[in-house]
Amino acid sequence: MPRCAWATTEPAITYHDKEWGVPVHDDRVLFEFLILEGAQAGLSWNTILKKRENYRKALDGFRPDKIARYGKRDVQRLLRNDGIVRNRLKIAATIENAKRFLEVQKEFGSFDAYLWSFVGGTPIQNRWRTLSQVPARTAQSDAMSRDLLRRGFKFVGSTICYAFMQATGMVNDHLVTCPRYAELGGVRRRN
Repeated sequence: MPRCAWATTEPAITYHDKEWGVPVHDDRVLFEFLILEGAQAGLSWNTILKKRENYRKALDGFRPDKIARYGKRDVQRLLRNDGIVRNRLKIAATIENAKRFLEVQKEFGSFDAYLWSFVGGTPIQNRWRTLSQVPARTAQSDAMSRDLLRRGFKFVGSTICYAFMQATGMVNDHLVTCPRYAELGGVRRRN
């Protein structure tokens, strides 16, 4: 399968073939991706994928209602857990983001409704031929980042937001030569 050039080894291959770019509308899964994308800052995505199950166990299945109530003991427990990224700022951000998530959910009815508003509720179908054409950020990720930061979220810069948008299918950034591009709604044009 001529998949996107970044998916060359496991677990990236399976992630690419099954998850990346698939539209996500489940609030808990959206929260999981938001936390994992923030944890990835400065690291490789493969590192995070390899630790994903450990994160699920350590963070109560990414349940924001539970994480929002974490205290000092939980922070210490997470800092001792070598199955996750043991960065104090990222752990604190996870707890803070859970609190902010619950506020957004209450205000908009769902985190899904809030996030998908940045793309008008429909995935953006890009038409990239090479990996070098794929941007690190866009006007939409800039807007999402600004609003999340204004609401008190952490580790949500525009580049992180764009990677989040790619992961959760808000944008289809599979290359046009990748079979997943068409499977996820992209239309190939004849040249």
